[in-house]
Parts: sequence; structure tokens; C-alpha cells
Amino acid sequence: MLNNHDDPLATRPLRQPRKTGDIEAFPSGKITYLAPLPLPTSMPAYGPHIGELNDVYMDFGLGTLEVFSWQVILGGPFSGTLMIAFLYPLMGGFIGLLLGDSWEFIKEVIEGIFFAIYKLAFSTGLIALFIGLGVWHHVHKTRATLIPTRFNRQRREVCFMPQGATEPVFVPWESLSAWIIEAKGATQFGIHRQYGMGIGFHHGESPISLEFQCAGLQLTISHWEAIRGYMEYEVNDLKSIQDLQDLQGPDDPPHEGLHTFRNARARMHQQIREGRRSRLSGFFWYLYHVMTLWTIPNRLVEWEVRRLERIGKQALPEVMRAWSEPLPKEQWAKPSEELLRLSEQVRRMHKRQPHRPITQIFAEVCRRAEC
Repeated sequence: MLNNHDDPLATRPLRQPRKTGDIEAFPSGKITYLAPLPLPTSMPAYGPHIGELNDVYMDFGLGTLEVFSWQVILGGPFSGTLMIAFLYPLMGGFIGLLLGDSWEFIKEVIEGIFFAIYKLAFSTGLIALFIGLGVWHHVHKTRATLIPTRFNRQRREVCFMPQGATEPVFVPWESLSAWIIEAKGATQFGIHRQYGMGIGFHHGESPISLEFQCAGLQLTISHWEAIRGYMEYEVNDLKSIQDLQDLQGPDDPPHEGLHTFRNARARMHQQIREGRRSRLSGFFWYLYHVMTLWTIPNRLVEWEVRRLERIGKQALPEVMRAWSEPLPKEQWAKPSEELLRLSEQVRRMHKRQPHRPITQIFAEVCRRAEC
């Protein structure tokens, strides 16, 4: 088991003011700062933690709801119950067939196994269903009361709602700090590597931050690039940073639901007609969705999205709702001259040295500019 020093979320960044490209070492890893002064990373943007996104603001920290979670909650117990109650008896009968037993004996074996385990299968499935629904209720209740961090690109400000605070805190976009965390530690299974990303600022004498773990180093930069790209008008929709399977049509809502099921099925049939997919894979596609209760998970996601949208708007403080209103275009905040100048230098240097780590480019550009 890793100790606290090996946990990215246990680090303490922002202990002192930092510049873009700075590196802060700790016993089992390092923290590399990507901001303040959000420079382009040239990485593809990916934002699974981003919720609502429109022309005015973007919510960060909640992410989108997924059909797969409902497939696990409902389809898991359903599939498990069917497998235990029916597949196991058939397997017993098949073994008897291989051993050359008579049909009467095989039938007796199948019936005996079924009547011996069907109650266990039903009760196990019911318990698993209740556990899954309990976990969902806890997560849903948390999401309904959680106020996300909101990025307003027209004002070029970020709104934080610190835990325990009664009023939100507004931070200028270009003064927001962002960092990526690399850590490693030894376990009984070998070297364990962890990565994380964080954003934060100094509020008085105490730092306020939001951190989460990531699957890899490049993903941490891509998560930040999704935020930076939105604030700099380079990312304008959720589809480009979340719909990696391209299952949303031009007029579809920006979340999973019944439309993604229909689009996936239409694509699967088209691939079979074009010979890019076998009919056997199509059979298993249908089998999987039958065992996960067809479109019920998709419909439940749509219901949950509508409910959270209704509850979430009521939970926002009034000052935050007013701050989120659109502004006339002539009142939109503009990026600083320093940010524009250094961003162009980063792009030119990255074009000359495409294989050089972007964090090293940040450090060199800022060192030359003494930012």
C-alpha cells in the first residue's frame, strides 16, 4: 500500500506562488505547473469531468452521466441471475452428455441443479440490485447538492464554491494556477505510478484547490487543455472533447441517452453491410444489450439528466446565477497582451521542436520573458 506521499491527491501545491513551467519536487514525485498564464499545450482536448458547456460558461467537476453505470446496476444482477439459474444447469447437462449419460439422467441433472440454485440466484441478484441502487442514490444525491467550479469565458473569470463557504469566490482566469502531478511508489506488486491534475488559487493566506486522479500523464495535460481551449474559444461544444466514439448527431443533446443507442445500432448495421464488421459481432452486440435490459439504461440516463438539471439550477447561489448571465459582446473581457505574446512564442517553439515536452517549452518561454 502506498503512503500519503505517494498519493497525488495528498500533495500540497500552492504553498508559495509559482510560475508556468515551474517544477516542485516531493519525496516520491513532482508537481509541474501549467498555469498561471494559461499557455497552449498543443495536446488534444479531452474533458470527461466537464458537465454543462455553453457560449457563456462551463461547469467543471461533475462530468456527464453514462449509460454504462445503469447497465451495471440493472443488467449485472439480471444477467447474473439468468446465468446462475439457467446456464449452470445446462452446463451440468452438457457434462453429462459428454460422459455419455442417458437423456433421462441428463434431464434429471438439469432439473436437480435448477431447483437447487434458482432461489440462490434470485436472492443474489436482488441483493446486488439493492446494493447498486444504494450506490446510485448516494452518488445522485451528492451530484444534486454539489456546486461545480464554473468557468465564464465572457468575463474570463472562474467561480469556486469552497467547502463550507456561503458565498462563491471569483478568480481572474489568467491568475488561476493549474498543475499536473506525477508520483510513484513501491508495492508488493512492483512500481505503482499515479498521475493527477489540479487547479486552484490563493484565497487570503489559505490555498483552495480541486484535484483528481488521471490514468496517464498525457491525459492530465489533455484535461487541462479542454479547460484552456474553452476559455480561449478553441473548444465550443462537448462533442469534440467527450464523444470519442462519435455517437452524437448534429442535433442530438450533448449527453448519452436513447439517441446514442440508436446511432450505435445504425452504425453497427452499416458496418455489417460494408463488410467492416461480421454478423457474429452484431449478434453479440444485440446479446449484450438484451442482457443489459435494452434501452432502459438509456432512458434512465435521460431522466437523470433532466432531474439534475432542474435541481442543480435551484442549488446555485443567486450571485453565481447573476454572474453566469451572458454579457453584450462589447463587454467581453479580452486576453492580456502578455498571454497573447507568450502563447505565440510557445506555438513557434513547439513547431520547431515538436518532440520536446511542452512543460519544458513553457519553462523556457517564461524564463526568457521573466514572467
